[in-house]
Amino acid sequence: MGCMSGTDDSAPNDPAPNDPVEDDRLKHLAIALVAAYVHKDRDAVAEAVDGIGADGAAVTSELKVFAGFLTRRVQETGVVWKPADSRDAVAGAVADLLEPEVEFAVVTAWEAFAVGETEAAERFTRGDPLIFMHMLAAFCAAIGQAVYGPQELLSTLRIAAGIAD
Repeated sequence: MGCMSGTDDSAPNDPAPNDPVEDDRLKHLAIALVAAYVHKDRDAVAEAVDGIGADGAAVTSELKVFAGFLTRRVQETGVVWKPADSRDAVAGAVADLLEPEVEFAVVTAWEAFAVGETEAAERFTRGDPLIFMHMLAAFCAAIGQAVYGPQELLSTLRIAAGIAD
């Protein structure tokens, strides 16, 4: 009793679940990836992915929230956005920003995802969580720009995420 084993896997620097500082950091990482796609900046996409590192699943979760928010926003404005439109927009968003095989996987996975074929989309990601993350970030950049200018989109995402400066 009172003796700590060497197998204690709790680290003093690990953030607590639902840590607001960690949540904000993840939201910033997600927005940075969307911003890289908005600005069509290949280097910024690579830097954003490097910055995300092991937080890919958490950032993907944030991107899902942003994608849902932006989809509702587009619907509210009355802009018609069909699966074919989103496929073309995602393809345009990732064009020349990713390695060709990753670009192909992202576009193919999005085609399936956009029509509700989530299992097929997961197969097309080839088990690579980065494919799904790129897919969602590219979609957010594309659909967001259907109703917002680039800076307004990024500002709106910060406000929606509760991290407005």
